[in-house]
Amino acid sequence: MIEVNEMPQRKVLAAGTAAKTTDVKMANYVPQAAGPEQQLPAIIRADRFSLYYGSHAGVKDITFDIYPRAVTAIIGPSGCGKSTFLRSINRMNDLIPNTRAEGTLCVNDVNVYDRRINLANLRQQVGMVFQKPNPFPKTIYANVAYGPRLQGVHGRALDEQVEQCLRHAALWEEVKDYLDRSALGLSGGQQQRLCLARALATQPNVLLMDEPCSALDPIATAKIEELIISLKDEYTIVIVTHNMQQAARISDRTAFFCLGELIEYDQTKVIFTNPVRKQTEEYVTGRFG
Repeated sequence: MIEVNEMPQRKVLAAGTAAKTTDVKMANYVPQAAGPEQQLPAIIRADRFSLYYGSHAGVKDITFDIYPRAVTAIIGPSGCGKSTFLRSINRMNDLIPNTRAEGTLCVNDVNVYDRRINLANLRQQVGMVFQKPNPFPKTIYANVAYGPRLQGVHGRALDEQVEQCLRHAALWEEVKDYLDRSALGLSGGQQQRLCLARALATQPNVLLMDEPCSALDPIATAKIEELIISLKDEYTIVIVTHNMQQAARISDRTAFFCLGELIEYDQTKVIFTNPVRKQTEEYVTGRFG
């Protein structure tokens, strides 16, 4: 385990840089009981974090904390850095050539941009659901079982884990008699819930959701929103959304990004009813963006 105080406070890392990889295990986060006046410690911390695509900054000097047992929404106009920041948390941006990061971005007090971090372990603990449903061209069962099998889960334990994740995704009753059918035959809303079940199957601490309802109809969207609310007591959920009504409905805290910068971050009711920054007020009231 790498201690945080052994890492430089500000560093530059080029995606794909050759470096010796050490299995840096991220400790499982166990939230403690908290009264209404007690704030749980942050599970994700960004400190002057920037992500560059070549010379262009996707996000610049982002500093804020994301807390467990809550849904955090990231809103802002197109191209403002919402998805860039979200994908930085589990280093999905590494797949894009010539990216580099500055500052620190920590999950469970581990800097995810440490050169020695085990990316497979990171992405196991920080799951992701994408904008469009992307089930594997496999059976419904195989989609959910894929991650646990890689972790060495087999037999009855695997069956139980698949069922539990499908139940968490409110999909079990709809597919329990058809687990051997192709996932591609499901409706769009069902496919997205299957992708959610697949993400939950690796038992992550954090769940990232990048516009998970943008391709869905209102009924499927309502089901996904209900799931997000029901899961927040077990997972730290960070969702990027263009839908401000959705952010207002389901999130506890909201971060407003614009032109790659964090403009304002507060409890959702404050952002939507009494924002500090004029820029935030103009955006949430529809006067720009």
